[in-house]
Amino acid sequence: QKAVAAAARRTAGVRGDLDHFAALGFLQGLLLILRDCGHPGLLLVLDETETLQRVRGDVREKGLNALRQLLDEIDTGRFPGLFLVLTGTPAFFDGQQGVQRLPALAQRLATDFTTDARFDSPRAVQLRLPGFDHDRLRELGRKIRDLYAVGARHPQRVVDVVDDDYLGVLARALVGELGGHVGVAPRIFLRKLVADVLDRVDEYAEFDPRKHYQLTVTTHELVDDEKRVVTSADDVPLNLP
Repeated sequence: QKAVAAAARRTAGVRGDLDHFAALGFLQGLLLILRDCGHPGLLLVLDETETLQRVRGDVREKGLNALRQLLDEIDTGRFPGLFLVLTGTPAFFDGQQGVQRLPALAQRLATDFTTDARFDSPRAVQLRLPGFDHDRLRELGRKIRDLYAVGARHPQRVVDVVDDDYLGVLARALVGELGGHVGVAPRIFLRKLVADVLDRVDEYAEFDPRKHYQLTVTTHELVDDEKRVVTSADDVPLNLP
């Protein structure tokens, strides 16, 4: 940004103006410090890059060109140890309002997805993320439960009570509450699993989610995108004569 509040610069410990040249210089210096401290590198995630599609045209062009420059400088070795991940919707990578507006960037990110998804290479410049299904939802629950148990006061009780079978039951129940739409389930599933089940199992020895917990999902728990997906035809008001 051309104008940054003094309070923000003071909090960040930055003196004077900070443009993209200085920012990349700071990133280069940070990577050297991390290397000298014995770290293998830095993972940098630029999330939801599709938001570039919704900004003013000239700003979008600058943003896309900045991504192209960053990729080129990583390729030349300016940022050793940097692992860059860009996340975005398919429309951002393939649509005319995203990466395709800058042919040079589109060429650098081009990936052939015409083959069977089972044989996608993890070394490709783009990775397509498959949608959630019931098995993946249960696997996600298993990983979160195991992570939770590491810091729980009663880790063995957490693992024993919230076993793999119960995770499957909870996943099926939640997907049913959401009208079978597994794709919108992960956020709500994790929230219910941690706050309603794991916390209670860790706090109360007598709590058994199979007996003492009944899953419910209310509309105020859903964000707008989730509400639009799970709304059925019966929920749409009709203006009948």
